[in-house]
Amino acid sequence: MQNRSANFFALVASTSTLLCCALPALFVTVGAGASFASLVGTFPFLIGLSKYKIELSCFALMMLLIAGLMNYRAVRLPCPADPELGKACLQTRQRSQRLYYLSAVIFLFASIFTYIAPAFIW
Repeated sequence: MQNRSANFFALVASTSTLLCCALPALFVTVGAGASFASLVGTFPFLIGLSKYKIELSCFALMMLLIAGLMNYRAVRLPCPADPELGKACLQTRQRSQRLYYLSAVIFLFASIFTYIAPAFIW
């Protein structure tokens, strides 16, 4: 259960990094600044998130590292000998790995658009 919670928090943290930081850069890059202004008008909390982008990125990275460590440890644990429980164990591990990789890709995408892309685009 702890592994699932860590993966969930990693996904939420990486998604919030995407919303606060990468989304504005992506909209401006593709020339949709007016669309982003409309989006901020609808969801004003995006401005508040953008003020803390470094802290949010550090928190997301920390959650990803914790989730990665927990996944690494869980892979090495034995599954139950019962065939049904063993199958459920392996399926849960696979889902957990997929969720972790999705979180890592979202975080990587958000970090690139937040910190690296602006140096080359503008």
